[in-house]
Amino acid sequence: MALTRTGRYLVRAAWEEGKILRARRPIAALVVDSGGATTQGVDARTRGKLRLVLEARSFAADSVRLRTGESFTTFARLQHDTLVLVLSAAYRDRLDRYGWWFPVVGRVPYKGFFDYDEARRSAAELSRRGLDVYLRPASAFSTLGWFNDPLLSSTLREDSLDLANTVIHELTHNTFYAPGQAIFNESFANFVGARGAAWLFRSRGDERAAAEVDARWGDERVLGAFWTRVYRELDSAFKAHPTDSTARLAARESIYANARRLLADSVAPALHMRLTPGWASRVRLDNAALLARRIYLTDLDLFDAVYDREGRDLRRTIERIVGLAKSRPKDPYAALRDWLAAPPTTAELP
Repeated sequence: MALTRTGRYLVRAAWEEGKILRARRPIAALVVDSGGATTQGVDARTRGKLRLVLEARSFAADSVRLRTGESFTTFARLQHDTLVLVLSAAYRDRLDRYGWWFPVVGRVPYKGFFDYDEARRSAAELSRRGLDVYLRPASAFSTLGWFNDPLLSSTLREDSLDLANTVIHELTHNTFYAPGQAIFNESFANFVGARGAAWLFRSRGDERAAAEVDARWGDERVLGAFWTRVYRELDSAFKAHPTDSTARLAARESIYANARRLLADSVAPALHMRLTPGWASRVRLDNAALLARRIYLTDLDLFDAVYDREGRDLRRTIERIVGLAKSRPKDPYAALRDWLAAPPTTAELP
């Protein structure tokens, strides 16, 4: 297997993971304040963020009841700002992802590269084959509990709110990961990260931070609904021309042009986040970018609907969603919809 392209990729990934693991330093030792501005090469601001990581990790274990193992008990400083480049691809005239298969996790709609040149070569190769490609940086990842994932310096650049969210998001993957269901897994972890981080800050009495986390989650839901609308319009247009690729491509261009206007006129004003001038005109609009965004933003309202029905109890919500996903491993979203459509059982009533 090591002689195949996939084998070489996995060997390189294992080598890079080994380098990260060798660079680990215990966070508990790094956060000790000896009274100086810098301790063990760690400045006071970084120590504060590292303390928050430990607190978020403990909160995830004790309150949210996520499986933490030894993840995020150590810190590894990278030699560069970007951990991996993540490649997604899709066919231009239909809403089909180009996928990759890996042992254990099954088929996934993205591929992370530690070798940036190899990432760009792979993107160029797929582009030459007529696919839309979307290459973007990522600052964190989870090994699903196979290794004791350290906190990386690339992740530490996030502000405190996103940092807590990221820790809880990644620990959700340690707790549950449905093979072959990357979209469900990432969107579910997105939900748990946001709701868990808001709960964490409220438990600290920091309502302002919690409200900001909630507002950012609201933005995610708005954007998720927008991308769903674009997806459905494209899906209908493509199905209306099942054998005419030229017509499908023409419809695609029209839909994306309308989507850009909608972004500027309706979506951007509804967002809480501060946007740079001309943001809507720069957003990448093609099938690869659309499908890549939906990996993290698909049917977020469903998770919140379960959350509301479970009395906004995050522990119960996670247990419910995991149980439903396990009951229908090939279509976990359908399991959630069917449960929500059914009347509450006696056990669910207050």
